[in-house]
Amino acid sequence: MQINQIVPDFSLPDQLGRVRTLGACRGRIAVVNFWSAECPWSERADHHLLEIASQHPRQLAILPVNSNFNETGELITRAIQHRGLDFVLIDTDARLAEAWGAQTTPHAFVIDAQGILRYRGAVDDVTFRKRIPERFYVQEALEALLAGRLPEIQETAPYGCTIVRL
Repeated sequence: MQINQIVPDFSLPDQLGRVRTLGACRGRIAVVNFWSAECPWSERADHHLLEIASQHPRQLAILPVNSNFNETGELITRAIQHRGLDFVLIDTDARLAEAWGAQTTPHAFVIDAQGILRYRGAVDDVTFRKRIPERFYVQEALEALLAGRLPEIQETAPYGCTIVRL
C-alpha cells in the first residue's frame, strides 16, 4: 500500500464473530490499528485513540486488529473489557498484517473518508529512551484531515511489540 492511494477493502470477524468491513467506514476517517492484548504499548495507544474518538464520534472510526497467533480469545476479551473497547477484529492468520506490512502493536494506519491512506506508523513519538511523547502523529493526522488538509507527517517508523505470526 502506498500513501495517498486507495486502500483495498477488507472484512474480518470481531471477537464475537460479527464480520466488519473497512468499507463500512467510508464517509468517516478510519484508524486501523494493529493491536495486542498483551503489549503495554498497545494498551497505552488504546487509551489515546479512545480519547480522540470520543471527541469526534461521528467523524472517526477506530478499528483495532489483532494478528497475534499466541493470543487466545479469552485473553482478547479480557483486554477489550479492561480497556473499554467495543470490539477487536481478529486476523487469525495474519493475512491483513502481512498485506499491510504491519510490524508492531501498535501500528496505525489513518485512512480518510474517501478510503485513501494518509498516514501510517507510530501513534506518537515515544521511544524506548524517551517515554513522554512530544508529538502525537495519529492525532495530528486526524486533526489535519478533519480540517480538510493532508497530514504534515505521513509516515513514521512504528514501535512496540512485534506481531507474533505462525
